[in-house]
Amino acid sequence: MHCGGYPDHASGRFGVRPMEPLTLAVADLDPDLLQLPADFTPFASPSSSSPASVGVSNKLGGVCRLHLEELYAQWISLPDTQRLVTNLLEEAKGGAGHPNVGLSLLPGHLSGAAGSTPPLSPRSSGSPMSPRSPFSRRMGTSHLMRDSPLKKSSEPVREIIPQFYFPNGPPPSKDTIESCMARVNQIFGAHPEGLPASAFATITKDVCKLPSFFSMALFKKIDINNTGLVTRDKFVEYWVDQNMLAMDTATRVFTVLKQPDKNFLRQEDFRPVLRELLLTHRGLEFLHDTPEFQDRYAETVIYRIFYHVNRAGNGRLQLRELKRSNLIAALQQVDEEEDINKVLRYFSYEHFYVIYCKFWELDSDHDFLIDKDDLLRYGNHALTYRIVERIFSQVPRKFTSKVAGKMGYEDFVWFILSEEDKSSEPSLEYWFKCVDLDCDGMIILNEMQYFYEEQLHRMECMAQEPVLFEDIVCQMTDMIGPANEGRLTLRDLKRCKLSGNFFNILFNLNKFVAFETRDPFLIRQEREDPSLTEWDRFAHIEYIRLSMEEDGEDASNGSAEVWDEPGYEAPF
Repeated sequence: MHCGGYPDHASGRFGVRPMEPLTLAVADLDPDLLQLPADFTPFASPSSSSPASVGVSNKLGGVCRLHLEELYAQWISLPDTQRLVTNLLEEAKGGAGHPNVGLSLLPGHLSGAAGSTPPLSPRSSGSPMSPRSPFSRRMGTSHLMRDSPLKKSSEPVREIIPQFYFPNGPPPSKDTIESCMARVNQIFGAHPEGLPASAFATITKDVCKLPSFFSMALFKKIDINNTGLVTRDKFVEYWVDQNMLAMDTATRVFTVLKQPDKNFLRQEDFRPVLRELLLTHRGLEFLHDTPEFQDRYAETVIYRIFYHVNRAGNGRLQLRELKRSNLIAALQQVDEEEDINKVLRYFSYEHFYVIYCKFWELDSDHDFLIDKDDLLRYGNHALTYRIVERIFSQVPRKFTSKVAGKMGYEDFVWFILSEEDKSSEPSLEYWFKCVDLDCDGMIILNEMQYFYEEQLHRMECMAQEPVLFEDIVCQMTDMIGPANEGRLTLRDLKRCKLSGNFFNILFNLNKFVAFETRDPFLIRQEREDPSLTEWDRFAHIEYIRLSMEEDGEDASNGSAEVWDEPGYEAPF
């Protein structure tokens, strides 16, 4: 590359595009920057107009021009200069207004080594000025950069996109707000001093569209000073001004129940609404004289809610989990339905009765704790020793009981829900962790054989024809259809509708035999009402058996054990 008509003194490549030869007048350079002799004068003064002086001036100008061009060729070949030129070009292309050419980018003998030598004193002639860069005249005029073709012609127009995502729901329409305020004014018109807690159910249900048994929880959310009254202004401030009116039902329920400093729901957050449900629901009036059973019922409902809804299993129910569940529909149903037993999801008293009585039957010493021997008696000794060992090793779920080697009531609720309805996802996850001995996320043939060995031994003890493991493996593989033969994953089990039978084959002999010899009548009964789950059918049968035992009647010709066998149904 050639600059100014002279050959390159360096490598010949600067990393920039070829430049046109530059014409630089001597007068454009500052003698102070170049540190030329003090008596150097590039041009004759205007007063020196004699031919002799002009000739001398021309000779001196020619010699200086040669030295300056040589100096320029050396300077333009330096790496710092190459970076400077590149930066200037990039700034010009990017539309920068005034390029920042600093003395730090000049060679050391021109920059003056700012840190080692003092700055030059101001020139004697003219006003004080700071030393200027050789390019200051060429680059200093801002209008040159503004007129540069490399600068963008105009700034891009920013298009304003209206908000389309509302975390708490879209803002309510004007008609919705007016309708709400009209109803609020009507209700509070009869109570100008404010509504007491006893009269708050109407506004909870009609205006807030929440179940009526949420009235006390909502009342305490608004009456933070415990005055005993909620005025119209306080209600509007909480419900309308905080945009509660725009939220969906799940978000409203979540906001009313949760603590102010939390973003999740705990088990304790459900206790106030369940306490009010027990006091106000007609289907639970018979429990008013038995406070102990009221507490047990509320606990059971809460355990069932967290078993099905809190899919993370950490005891912290998130809003997204609440929205994905059927809990909101169940809350609305229990508020409208007078027969509590028709609300099969979470709130059925019959289901609570079955769970509690089954626990009480196993708890022989009634210390509200059961051990391994107690659990082995469940379902007429249906479970194997090995699966009970895995349960008490707390692999599927950590016990909430504080006593080592003991299972509490909450732990039993998780167990019985998992055991009696192996079609649900929480149940499949529970038993998958039990059978997956090495916790690698896969169930292999050796793990299946480990549990099936005890089943095979029990068949022989009961004088039943044993089914060899090789034969049962083929049956289970055909039933599940795993993606990889010989390795079952949780995804494979969740994809199959018969996954519960896979676990029954491995550790529940009674259900395994019942499945192999299923009654066609029971199959037809299941098909007639597919909305009922395995747990619903089990709880219905067990409730009939337990109620008949309590009345002193014989469930089946003097033997109640027949109803312990799964797959049988009461003949009435």
